[in-house]
Amino acid sequence: MNEFMQFFNNSSPENVATSVKLLLLLTVLSLAPSILILMTCFTRIIIVLSFVRTSLATQQMPPNQVLVGLSLFLTFFVMAPTFQQVNDQALTPLFNNDIQLEEAYTRASVPFKDFMSEHTRQKDLELFLSYTEAERPKTIEDIPLTVMVPAFALSEIKTAFQIGFMIFIPFLVIDMVVASVLMSMGMMMLPPVMISLPFKILLFVLVDGWYLVIQSLLQSFK
Repeated sequence: MNEFMQFFNNSSPENVATSVKLLLLLTVLSLAPSILILMTCFTRIIIVLSFVRTSLATQQMPPNQVLVGLSLFLTFFVMAPTFQQVNDQALTPLFNNDIQLEEAYTRASVPFKDFMSEHTRQKDLELFLSYTEAERPKTIEDIPLTVMVPAFALSEIKTAFQIGFMIFIPFLVIDMVVASVLMSMGMMMLPPVMISLPFKILLFVLVDGWYLVIQSLLQSFK
């Protein structure tokens, strides 16, 4: 402990400031997974793709690694303009020592707030604003991230479940038809899922289901 305090006492203010910046940077990197999940379109994409797999009843096909990998690349694709703005407005000036870390944080939050505000329901935003009992913000930039992020995440989950419900309906109809046919034939001991699975996969392949799902996801962010 004494050696630690002696190091800071003997260090110049510039070195201490650099150490603090590195510490803050490491903290941000440790929170990167949470930032990626809750401040981007990753939540909606992974939930919808999980709904597709569940509705097909293919158990672990596609595997979790494939769904997460596809969701990540789709997230980078959709968020590319936002990431580019963050790089141009915050990261590049910070690395060039043109701005301080606090200003870089403020600049970096603006593109994310713009993206999240476009996909956040007013009702969800009002919920968290009313809970804080703070002064109502006049612009999107004035909304704190502690309010915007949970409101955006709640809206994304609701939107993903709405899309998942629409995906689930045709496969549910197939299950009901197969179950009715089996009951009419007196084959009550035969699991309907075993018979309906090939028909659901065949229907999904014939209509090019993965293309339609990804297309719907991309259009939902326009």
